Amino acid sequence: MTATEKPVVLTTEHLNHLNEKLQHLKAEQIIEWAYLTFPNLYQTTAFGLTGLVTIDMISKLKPSSDSSDDNKHIIDLIFLDTLHHFPQTYELVDNIQKKYNPKIHIYKPLNVDNETEFSEKYGDQLWETNDSYYDFLVKVEPSQRAYKELNVVAVLTGRRRTQGGARGELPVIEIEETSGTIKINPLFNWNFAQVKQYIDDNKVPYNELLDLGYKSIGDWHSTVPVADGEDERSGRWKGKAKTECGIHQTSSFTNYLNAVNSESVAK
Repeated sequence: MTATEKPVVLTTEHLNHLNEKLQHLKAEQIIEWAYLTFPNLYQTTAFGLTGLVTIDMISKLKPSSDSSDDNKHIIDLIFLDTLHHFPQTYELVDNIQKKYNPKIHIYKPLNVDNETEFSEKYGDQLWETNDSYYDFLVKVEPSQRAYKELNVVAVLTGRRRTQGGARGELPVIEIEETSGTIKINPLFNWNFAQVKQYIDDNKVPYNELLDLGYKSIGDWHSTVPVADGEDERSGRWKGKAKTECGIHQTSSFTNYLNAVNSESVAK
């Protein structure tokens, strides 16, 4: 099977049927169903609270009968390192590695390895001068590259309906238009309180910024604490008419993607 082939194809009718059935299952059951159903299943995570719950739930799954390692974290992670995460986020990644020992596939913006190199190549504060291009460079392109290089069929995400914005009508399972990747949202109907309760009850490591008022944590330059009564993701891109970085709205970046693909073909 080549990197561009997808062994699983879901029709609209099948997708609707799955969403009808899956919405009545517990998050743990949805994760187990995905593990048993899809080859090349990964979890995409920026190590936010919901993703951390998913990591812990995965750690409690029993490996399939053909697995030789009962202690293996059975679903690999994909982490998009934007090079602009908070130091506390990188520290959390280390803590998760120590506790659960997952295999983490780290993808960075193309041809740069740190924040300094990124600024030298694209200028200072690209997120202010051209935030769409910034989102493409640090999130969209690396995610599409990860899906292709790892031959990803399906991914578990940490999105929830109560996060608001474009996520308000989030289904359990959907298909990304640009890559055909199947996206599963096992905690789609959880609220923030439920997520935090699970974290506390199961002693899951979490980002210490949470205790300083941050509820949704992205890049250091575009994340602020959330005031009482504000939406969970209101601290992201404060003051901008924006609720998503683009990783789950890749059709908006078609021109950028086409340019990258054309450049790859030319080489």
